[in-house]
Amino acid sequence: MKLGLHLGYWQKHPTDRFLELAQAAETMGFDSVFTAEAYGSDCFTPLAAIAATTSKIRLCTGVMQLSARTPVCAAMTAMTLDHLSNGRLCLGVGVSGPQVVEGWYGQQFKRPLERTREWLDIFQQAVSREAPVEFSGEQYNLPYKGPNSLNLGKPLKSITHPLRKKIPVFLGAEGPKNIALAAEKFDGWMPIFVSPYRMNIFDDSLANKSDDFEINAMVNCIVNDNLEEAMYPGKMTMALYLGGMGARQDNFHKNLMGRMGFGDEAEKVQDLWYEGKHDEAIKAVPDALVDEISLVGPKERIKERLQDWKKSDVSTLIIGHRDHFETSIDTMEFIANEVV
Repeated sequence: MKLGLHLGYWQKHPTDRFLELAQAAETMGFDSVFTAEAYGSDCFTPLAAIAATTSKIRLCTGVMQLSARTPVCAAMTAMTLDHLSNGRLCLGVGVSGPQVVEGWYGQQFKRPLERTREWLDIFQQAVSREAPVEFSGEQYNLPYKGPNSLNLGKPLKSITHPLRKKIPVFLGAEGPKNIALAAEKFDGWMPIFVSPYRMNIFDDSLANKSDDFEINAMVNCIVNDNLEEAMYPGKMTMALYLGGMGARQDNFHKNLMGRMGFGDEAEKVQDLWYEGKHDEAIKAVPDALVDEISLVGPKERIKERLQDWKKSDVSTLIIGHRDHFETSIDTMEFIANEVV
């Protein structure tokens, strides 16, 4: 099992000393560093800065939102950064959710599975540069010949030759069909909430994965002798995702919790959140759930639970960046000594 560092997306201000964190991760033997985007900072610009100050660590988006860029725009960006980093780029992508897609990007969210398939086809055509890009689909058409077209478009091939004809692409997915699509068409899968004790719930979806298919799992890691305090950030995050992320009638995270065996508890957390009882919602998140998808508590306890992650199908354990630089460095060193 390999290690990754997740720097997330910038909040009110840029992530403190993110270049030093990436450099430290490379020195410690981490395999990869991930950056994200929501509706603020983008995921590629920090990676470009990291590329200029590192030499070995893989540079990954986790995740790039499909609606943020057309497939060929993403291909242009990916090819450029792949050249600048000497072939270290991996692209983690995802559809995001209707609140962001329709509210921020002004695009429709229907049929996300279809959009993902079409997006990947065009992206791979553009990167491989084997022929001019042509595609006729339900959501993308190149050249465009729809309403208000001048009918002057023609198939084009990138004037820049790629460093690699194939750039690895991972799919961030939670639903069974999306995970199955990841196994069928992508180089890896990025689950947001996964337990090493319940990987069997994904067996059907992952049945067609290749031998070198990557599973890159984000894991909240907090070293603290007080287990209750260590679990609190994870409970807070879970309450937010169940209550504040996604529509009440269609919440991907809540659906996943149901498949993991925590359906009733997830319903209760969501109800409390929508009633404005956020503190009660956080307290209602089951300790057992947070504990399974995290590495929290005293060091000896974390060491023991790391063994269960090593036995799982997870390829890369992605450690999230904490709020303080010193905390992140200390945690990274501790985990690296146990894994690398």
